Amino acid sequence: MADTGPEGPPIARRNLLLALGFGASTLAVLRRLGAAEPGSAGAETAGPAGGGAARPEQTGPAPTTTKPKPGTGTTTVPEAGPPEAPVVDPAAAVTDPNHVFDAVVTGGRVMDPASGFDYAAALGIDGARITAMAVGADAPALRGRTTIDASGLVVAPGFIDILSYSPNGYGEWYKVADGVTANLGMHGLDARASDWFAAHPDGSAPVHFGGAYDNATVRPRRGLGPYDSGSARVVEAIVADAAEDLRNGFIGLHMQPEYTPGATTAEVRDHGALAAAHGVPLCVHARYSDNIAPGTNLEGVDELIGVARDTGAHIHIEHITSTGGTGVMDEALGRIGAAIAEGLSLTACVYPYRFWATYLKSARFDDWQEKYGISYGDLQVAGTPRRLTEETFAAAHRDNLLTAAFAIPAEDIETALRADFVMVGSDAILERPHNNHPRSTGCFSKLLGHYVRELGVIDLMTGLSKITVQPARLLEGRCPDLRRKGRLGIGADADITVFDPAAVIDRSTIENPAQRSAGIEWVLVEGQTVKTPDGTVDGVRPGRGLRSDIGAA
Repeated sequence: MADTGPEGPPIARRNLLLALGFGASTLAVLRRLGAAEPGSAGAETAGPAGGGAARPEQTGPAPTTTKPKPGTGTTTVPEAGPPEAPVVDPAAAVTDPNHVFDAVVTGGRVMDPASGFDYAAALGIDGARITAMAVGADAPALRGRTTIDASGLVVAPGFIDILSYSPNGYGEWYKVADGVTANLGMHGLDARASDWFAAHPDGSAPVHFGGAYDNATVRPRRGLGPYDSGSARVVEAIVADAAEDLRNGFIGLHMQPEYTPGATTAEVRDHGALAAAHGVPLCVHARYSDNIAPGTNLEGVDELIGVARDTGAHIHIEHITSTGGTGVMDEALGRIGAAIAEGLSLTACVYPYRFWATYLKSARFDDWQEKYGISYGDLQVAGTPRRLTEETFAAAHRDNLLTAAFAIPAEDIETALRADFVMVGSDAILERPHNNHPRSTGCFSKLLGHYVRELGVIDLMTGLSKITVQPARLLEGRCPDLRRKGRLGIGADADITVFDPAAVIDRSTIENPAQRSAGIEWVLVEGQTVKTPDGTVDGVRPGRGLRSDIGAA
């Protein structure tokens, strides 16, 4: 059956009956499809521009006796029978039992955080979409022109890096090796939207791409330095530039008042009002990153909560372990949680590393010893094994080297990961000559390998939620493409990451960040294979620009 998209017509009941040949494992799905329309209780609907914990997006019998065997990709069979397959778009379902799919992924443990589905299943793929799921060991085999054997592996939605930077022809291949299928620069893109998309046309990268207007890029074009506060007329012009970038495809707004201290709370509030008017998030690198008054982490968090309250905007607090919550994480998360309970719309993200990195001449390194309680030996120049000393610091500062600072308490990371409104983003992309933070290449495998498997801070489904459906929900309100991403179900885009839960781990280091993660076996982007167990498929570039629909409204 033709794929007609999320707004297509429901499947005719006569065609549904043809699918009976797929066996008893699909009967529950067919019962749902007979009545379900996109947006009904039987189909996934686009969530609010928020995140939050993974929540089931369809009802059905809970697989109460289904439990994964530790370290494997298999599940036991519940007495109640297999669960229903998730459905994103009923109109996309293939119902012909004799159909030959473009590709089939078989033998794996399929995990879909959007619905809570966690069961052995095969996926049928046609073109860019998942068009069938055969659930359970007794389901008839799906036939494909190509077949991926995922036995012993987890089949998950492709990972969405919410806090990356522009594709550069190099670093995105390391993202692929880390399971990423969408590279989103919500930390701000350093060009106007029309110019940025012209420089990054569809088919230019192996992963999808898009991102946010960057206040720090636009302010200098309006004559403002980092410490300059603009007049009302100048700020009005800056906000107009932001609105233009939204119309031209950016999917959110970004500000970083720690690096542009001249951006007043009023300027942040004006951007929040624009974000609220268009239903996009305002993503913010908070104003403060230390706990020495005046100007503390908690003051930075309070400022952003106030903007959410005053404007109704969704505020996303970036890398809260390094800015906004360092050393006061329980209190920072508590204030955000209370604001959410009040009805405000907020989320946050982290990268799972005990060190942050930025350039030595940035404002962040002003009075760094006092602010962060660290010394020269806690600084390491990225891309080298070199820890700084009092004698070598001056030369490194003169050259403005990217430098890692071991200033994030381990307990802050674990506490943040346990919060249901916190997701994960890398805040980096690898560039030559590798003067980069290792989060640029190992962020997601470190989450799954170290924090999920080794430490057990969160379970695997929760970890996957933070890198798939939660970032999709945050941004999908004005980016229709994301409503089919971050999920595994009939009608979802075939952005798929297949990994070994017993082996997935990061291998990158500060000294050598250009190391690909282990345990990521297969990566598909809209049905095209961009990574196999033998490595990335470098000639394939199926990535598309993920644009807002604001200009089309």
